[in-house]
Amino acid sequence: MSLRSSAVPALLAPVPRPPAVRDWRLVPGALVVCLAALVGLLVHWSLAVAIGVLASLAGAVVVRRSARVPTEPSRLSAGWPLVVCGLLAVWPIGSRIEEAAVDPLRADAARLASGEFHLVVAARPKQVRGTGFGSMPSGVRSVVVPSVVVGAASRVLVLAPVEGWAGLLPGQEVVAFGTLAPADSGTLTVALLRVRGPPSSVGEAPGWQRATHSLRLGLRAAADVLDAEAAGLLPALVVGDTDRMSQSVEDDFRAAGMSHLLAVSGANLAIVCVAVLYLLRLLQFGPRGSAVGAFVALVGYVVLAGPEPSVLRAGVMGAVGLLALALGRERSALPALAAAVILLVAHDPEMAVSFGFVLSVLATGALVLLAPHWVDRLTRRRVPRVLAEALVVPAAAHLATAPVVAGMSGQVSLIAVLANLLAAPVVAPATVLGLVAALVMPVLPWVAEWLARFAGPEVDWLLLVGHRAAGVPGASITWPSGWWGGVLLVVVLACAAVALHLRGLRVAVGLVLGGVLLALIPIRILSPGWPPAGWVAVACDVGQGDAVALSTTDKGRVVLVDTGPDPAPVRECLDRLGVDRVPLVVLSHLHADHVGGLAAVLAGRSVGAVAVGPGRAPDWAWRQVRQEAANARVPVVRLVAGQRLSWPGLALEVLAPQGKEDDLVEPGGRSAPDGTAINNRSVVLRATTTAGRILLTGDVELDAQADLLTSGVDLSAEVIKVPHHGSRYSAPDFLAAVGAQVAVVSVGAGNRYGHPSPRTVTELARRGALVVRTDQRGDCAVVDDGGKPAVVARGDPRSPP
Repeated sequence: MSLRSSAVPALLAPVPRPPAVRDWRLVPGALVVCLAALVGLLVHWSLAVAIGVLASLAGAVVVRRSARVPTEPSRLSAGWPLVVCGLLAVWPIGSRIEEAAVDPLRADAARLASGEFHLVVAARPKQVRGTGFGSMPSGVRSVVVPSVVVGAASRVLVLAPVEGWAGLLPGQEVVAFGTLAPADSGTLTVALLRVRGPPSSVGEAPGWQRATHSLRLGLRAAADVLDAEAAGLLPALVVGDTDRMSQSVEDDFRAAGMSHLLAVSGANLAIVCVAVLYLLRLLQFGPRGSAVGAFVALVGYVVLAGPEPSVLRAGVMGAVGLLALALGRERSALPALAAAVILLVAHDPEMAVSFGFVLSVLATGALVLLAPHWVDRLTRRRVPRVLAEALVVPAAAHLATAPVVAGMSGQVSLIAVLANLLAAPVVAPATVLGLVAALVMPVLPWVAEWLARFAGPEVDWLLLVGHRAAGVPGASITWPSGWWGGVLLVVVLACAAVALHLRGLRVAVGLVLGGVLLALIPIRILSPGWPPAGWVAVACDVGQGDAVALSTTDKGRVVLVDTGPDPAPVRECLDRLGVDRVPLVVLSHLHADHVGGLAAVLAGRSVGAVAVGPGRAPDWAWRQVRQEAANARVPVVRLVAGQRLSWPGLALEVLAPQGKEDDLVEPGGRSAPDGTAINNRSVVLRATTTAGRILLTGDVELDAQADLLTSGVDLSAEVIKVPHHGSRYSAPDFLAAVGAQVAVVSVGAGNRYGHPSPRTVTELARRGALVVRTDQRGDCAVVDDGGKPAVVARGDPRSPP
């Protein structure tokens, strides 16, 4: 988003020198249209009209006064933009917001009306990733399709299954039966349409959409010569196609502040236009001819990338910049930015409440207003200009957008500038190579594949930077979220900037900032505080799922029981624990919330084996486990009741289940067992540690607990991992037989299953157990307190972030 979004005029040269006098005349008008749209959407449409009327009157006053002072023509020019932008605030901005506010579909959505709807697809479907649970695997199960109702121009968001919807293209007409629901306030979208099946009728897509879709598929095919992660990243980098991106790569890029690379923005257009401009200049084309050629390339790229809001936003900014170049005003970046803002908000008032739009404008404004001055200051101190520009561009954009990002995420990234600085040199060549590969794939597939191979090292470098940056301890610090958090960071940055301009305060400011950073940066960077000393087990906060790390006396070596529903949480938990070796990964059973993160564990560490119980259901999960283990060249072994395993400082006993392999699947696999049957076949382990015994119960329910009780096996333990995320299917007799002092509940915040059950929690507390929950306290560590268990949670106020 922020670091990469920029208008073409700011990037036609790497960083242009500022003109002697900046032209601010369009800036007040841009502020008027943005304020009118923002207030009109968030409060009431009439306020947009009021702001427009006031702005027009103010502009008329300026025009009238300047007419009496003919020696000040600039004041005359400054008044007319206010008049024009005030009129735009009234119409079309105010009228568009009013139409959406009184749209009849809003009333239908309020009463959850159902019916058949004729729609036109407005943008490519967006995938919605679902977290796995039980027999339902993680992955994409639905899509969101921005659409417009035929004949009414009402915007709706269609939430639909993948089948029949994922392949739709903008411009296609569809007919579908669905149920309306209210849309989020503050937008022009009037309703959410929930659809359960494929559309009953699908029209043909426009020819140009089919052609560009073919080119995008061609880029995917060319990228298949690369490794899986690189093959998914290259189309995202070139045209914003993230459909094949792995979740772990997306998580890494988000943590590293590099997620803007996965969306088309002004930087993509800048790369394409600068490449075309450079080529045309080499061919002796003049400024106007070069600008026309770059404009053609810009239009072609926008068509290829698709009519997404970020693409259109970047395209308009680039077109205005190229117009300035064609007119001989290469350095009119600020007026170009203001004009682009006016055009975009007048066309779509919803831009004013789009975080992407705000980040784009702020980043571009930083490159226009701040970067040239900073580069000149560095060059005067004998820093090479190329190095100065490489340092200044990401720093200026990051500082300008940091308040918005902090308000959105509640975090301030400390690694984003460095990560983007390291990534910047390879973005342009990878983008150009990928784009050319897409264009030549229909006629010369082998050339396209070689171009993709040439882009491979650049993409691999981006993957490496993202992964390493995401793994840096303290890569971000916690910050207040919301509007006040953003305003607070603005105040802090402004005070720091003012103080740094006062020579006498620079040393004091440096000392204060250093002290603040030492206080805010996680303590573990300087003196590791997580994991806590003497930890023997950590229940990782993986959401609605299980992942428990059991420590050995060998530093960095753990046994892992289950891997959670998704790759990122378990990987991050193990990273925080400093784990690099996993002699055994035990999968208690094959439900998605226990096996979904296996690939991340296998990919980043030395793993000895993957152990499973006798159950082989659900079938998709068993196939996935075997495939992921085979890809990592890790053997899959079976655990049986009565088996004992040991490592330095850790011993494991397998207490259950009894039974032979595949005893839950009928011959021929014709009938799959239900979730309860699979849960009851969970592997039950008892770990012996220096802090006492820990009973790991998987998801065993009442029948399996009864079998354990009647078998006569010793269940006593000082710590219990509560079965099935604390569900109500925990027998009091079973909990009494364990007699745990500490009960750990691994559960996801706000889950839709009602876990943990108040009855189970109350029963544990009644028996004297300390109940700790990962949804409330984050990663929960069991530590050795003189041979007895104690708990330290990462989410506790005294614990490091």
